[in-house]
Amino acid sequence: MRDVRRSLCAASAAAALVAATLAVPAIAGAEVAGGSTEYLVLVEQGADKDQAVAAVRAAGGEVIKENANLGTLTVRAAASGFVSRVSASAAVEGAARSRPIGKLPRLKPNLVEQENLGAARAAAKKPAKRAVGMDPLDAQLWGLRMVRSDLARTVQPGTKKVKVGVLDSGIDARNPDIAPNFDWKLSRNFVADLPEVDGPCEFRGCVDPVGWDDSGHGTHVAGTIGAAANGFGVSGVAPKVTLVQIRGGQDSGYVFLGPVSDALTYAGDVGLDVVNMSFYVDPWLYNCINNPADSPEAQAEQRTTIRIMRRALEYAHDKGVTLVGSLGNNHEDLGKPRIDTSSPDFGDVPPYNRPIDNATCLDLPVEGPHVIGVSALGPSGRKADYSNYGIEQTEVSAPGGWFRDYFGTPNYRTNENLILSTYPVNALQAAGLVDPAGAITPDGVAAGVQKQCPAGVTEYTRCGYYNWLQGTSMASPHAAGVAALIVSEYGQKGRGGSFGMAPDQVRKILLGTAQERACPNPPLVSYANEGRSVEFDALCEGTRDFNGFYGHGIVDAWAAVTRY
Repeated sequence: MRDVRRSLCAASAAAALVAATLAVPAIAGAEVAGGSTEYLVLVEQGADKDQAVAAVRAAGGEVIKENANLGTLTVRAAASGFVSRVSASAAVEGAARSRPIGKLPRLKPNLVEQENLGAARAAAKKPAKRAVGMDPLDAQLWGLRMVRSDLARTVQPGTKKVKVGVLDSGIDARNPDIAPNFDWKLSRNFVADLPEVDGPCEFRGCVDPVGWDDSGHGTHVAGTIGAAANGFGVSGVAPKVTLVQIRGGQDSGYVFLGPVSDALTYAGDVGLDVVNMSFYVDPWLYNCINNPADSPEAQAEQRTTIRIMRRALEYAHDKGVTLVGSLGNNHEDLGKPRIDTSSPDFGDVPPYNRPIDNATCLDLPVEGPHVIGVSALGPSGRKADYSNYGIEQTEVSAPGGWFRDYFGTPNYRTNENLILSTYPVNALQAAGLVDPAGAITPDGVAAGVQKQCPAGVTEYTRCGYYNWLQGTSMASPHAAGVAALIVSEYGQKGRGGSFGMAPDQVRKILLGTAQERACPNPPLVSYANEGRSVEFDALCEGTRDFNGFYGHGIVDAWAAVTRY
């Protein structure tokens, strides 16, 4: 993985300031004229925080929150000019937009993960019978078998001592497969809904409670990692670990810098063992140091974003958190990126063409320090057409689903090629896949939505709902689940009754026990048969031991917990 630290003027090790304060009262400041944007201001290492606060006020901003462990201030300020004004202070290293306030971002499309909607064919074959120790719907989870979780759980199903953070859109803790493993005490929500893009607020103050998910993305990820093996519904890769919601994503799919950095800091502070990150930080698909296509202010913002994310990732890693991230769904070699046409995806400036220099641009968080990058495979074991790849970034591969897998067979374009996992009923109702009474609609049936209710339960909100998705977002939690099993098997007690394992050692076992998979022959893969343009063509570089499609191989839960 490339390192852009030499190109940044200052290294971004975690600031050695005072103890973390993730939610402090607003610091009274100047009146914000037309204040409509939330920024993160990065305090210069070794600088006096009070000087930075004074610089914020002088630039027309108001400090509303502080993360002292990272040296950041959350600030409300005018939409234009604030970055250059506040960055002129010697006490400030830079500033970057965290999220818009009172502004409608352009809706983030979801063209990959739900490609099956309205396009799926009937399943070609019935799933295999349920194996011993597996839950009723597990026969449909080909991903569990690919990573050999079905075998691993006979030796190591995970332990409650291992805590996995889901940095995503939330987790629906009502689902009977999530509830047994959900940690209410440690779970947090670091975001507030934005009605302009997330829809009307369901809860007071536009802050959803812990254990709630309007998107469905986070609940799906959580189920793949650690749905309980309880004789009901589905089970996860590590069915006995603890799931912790550290919500950093909006209902709409946007993921902003401030909540992500706060969530990563919190993960380190409370001793989470693994954190899954299936997203990129908006508004830039790639954050660049000095892209000539960007304005000077946009360049400065992106440099600050890189520094803040580096601090946050290094802070979590140094506190013992194993970081796992999805490579993304842009069907490109991250070491040879195409022109970015989607950024910025919110703000006053519409997206424009940005040539991307691999040496000075990063897809964050997956190209940040210590993040294990995961590519996505279909049930055939082939790289999914949408999945990013690259010999610099791909460390392991895992099941992510591929709707168009098995071209030329009855299994082509079927729901069963995707990943089935837990899903909140409210999100299914919003999509028209479940009706107001909790019954699956005809559209839901076509999409493969499934429902199971515990014995004697008639209230639909207490039932389990399950949905099919595909994406590198679905691959990453398979790897995170295996990482959690590694900590469960080899972790050790620490001081004060803690339990854990050094992230670098977790990485070593995860990569070292992955199932090696050679590049296809020929190595240049065309997806024309699957209906894709030449832009999707992918060249696999490397050896059987390590290559750009599979990295070190397909994550293997059984090998990881038995070491053979």
